[in-house]
Amino acid sequence: MSEAWAAVLVVGAGTAVIKAVGPVGVAGRRLPRRVDELLEMLAPAILAALVVTETFGQGRAIALDARLAGVAAGLVAIALRAPIWLVVVVGGVATALVRLVS
Repeated sequence: MSEAWAAVLVVGAGTAVIKAVGPVGVAGRRLPRRVDELLEMLAPAILAALVVTETFGQGRAIALDARLAGVAAGLVAIALRAPIWLVVVVGGVATALVRLVS
């Protein structure tokens, strides 16, 4: 298992624990609005960090290869409001084409 997948599993388990303990600790009280807003942004930020790390990281170096083309094609598909399954397919096809050519 790679370190990235281990991190995903640890973060996932930590999230589950926090979600389980949260209602007990807060006990019906509302969190401050600022804390609530920060918690809402946490999961997308962690997901974005994992995507960037897996896309551009190769060991301790930065790798700009076919994966970059796949992410770029996926971003274009998102900008064109394609459904998520099509975004994934477009990204995969773009990556495969670049690998085929290079």
